[in-house]
Amino acid sequence: MVVSMAYVASCPLGRLYARGPSLRPGTRRWSATAPLPLLENPHRTTLLRCEVNSESAKPTVATPPLAEDYTSPTNSINDSNFSMSQSELFPSLPNKSINRRIALTSVVAAFGLFLSSRLELGVSLKDLSAISMTYEEAISNGKPTVVEFYADWCEVCRELAPDIYKVEQQYKERVNFVMLNVDNTKWEQELDEFGVEGIPHFSFLDRNGNEEGNMVGRLPKQYLLENLEALANGASSVPHARVVGRYSSTEFRNVHQVTDPRSHG
Repeated sequence: MVVSMAYVASCPLGRLYARGPSLRPGTRRWSATAPLPLLENPHRTTLLRCEVNSESAKPTVATPPLAEDYTSPTNSINDSNFSMSQSELFPSLPNKSINRRIALTSVVAAFGLFLSSRLELGVSLKDLSAISMTYEEAISNGKPTVVEFYADWCEVCRELAPDIYKVEQQYKERVNFVMLNVDNTKWEQELDEFGVEGIPHFSFLDRNGNEEGNMVGRLPKQYLLENLEALANGASSVPHARVVGRYSSTEFRNVHQVTDPRSHG
């Protein structure tokens, strides 16, 4: 049998022995025919044994030495192009003075919002009466007018006061707002003229002082806005001309004599 030369050549640092058939246990054996010059008997079969050096046979993994100038890829980037100053990485916090100013501004803004809300929600009939235009001036300045008949004891009138204030602020440049207290005997003629029997009673007058319609009692705010928009645009009529909601009857009037002839309260 011919020995494979690949097996013989693959024995690192090994030694070849020509022996007879008897081998030590645990040795690798191959049957081979040696070249004729090495054999005394050309017809004798000689066994070749490759005794492997146990230490040299252990597989080793070669690790290439690191070059002295080797640098990690993460460090090979030009630091000058990507360097960040400490102030950029950790921006400085505002100082105490700035913090105090921010806190003060926040407090003032919150207080202003709170005060505004309180003023709107706390608007009284007396406040509305104080800022309303006089009836005489309203019917003579050439603008459309809304006349509200009210009373201090009227629960519905008090409920509507904040909404009336907001609407008045929205339309005060185009529409006159007048408030007449039904308890004031000065307005007896107007009460009869506009047929006031329940309050709050809103009469919508055109630029010439002619009534285009009226609303009585608590009604959706949108009704009032739509009527005001029609008046401001010079329409010949208002969309909600004869509507009635929850109201207080004028039978409970607390009639008193006016002390100031020009007072409309």
